[in-house]
Amino acid sequence: MDDIVKAALKKWPNVPHCHDWLALDARGDWYMRDDRIQAAGPFPEVKGSRIVHDKLKEFIHRNYDRDEQGAWFFQNGPQRVYVTLEAAPLVLGVMRGVGGASPGFCVETHTGQAVQEVRGSWLDEFGRLYLETEWGLGVVRSLDMDVAADAVVAGLWQPQDIDFDLLPRQFGFVRHPQP
Repeated sequence: MDDIVKAALKKWPNVPHCHDWLALDARGDWYMRDDRIQAAGPFPEVKGSRIVHDKLKEFIHRNYDRDEQGAWFFQNGPQRVYVTLEAAPLVLGVMRGVGGASPGFCVETHTGQAVQEVRGSWLDEFGRLYLETEWGLGVVRSLDMDVAADAVVAGLWQPQDIDFDLLPRQFGFVRHPQP
């Protein structure tokens, strides 16, 4: 967490939390969801405005964390902004390369953290691949599924079937945090 965020938390400790205003899709894109967008429908059917500003995304990534109940949030200064998740709390990129969690393949979170350990893999009924890592559960980006499939064929990951709706309970996260 950024030092400026820690200082703001000390200065203003009782700022109310924010819900439904920030969302993360299964490709690792962040979306702002104002009142008008929220009224138009739930995420991901109505996504909102994609955040494209690199510095803002970097700030969100550095201050993205989870609470004791498994709800993920962005600590925006003194305000905790809870994140609505399309699939999982992390979105994973899989690339060919040396080092990393699996021989011949590198895995990285959407926040830029290198994965050193893949503890398990799952495949849901929609064909999405999930990896459990030291950072938590992540869904593999659709753009990287061809490379991830090569890792599965090579025997590095052996996905087990899982129902999408069971993921939050099994892996301890909240897809749509509420007050």
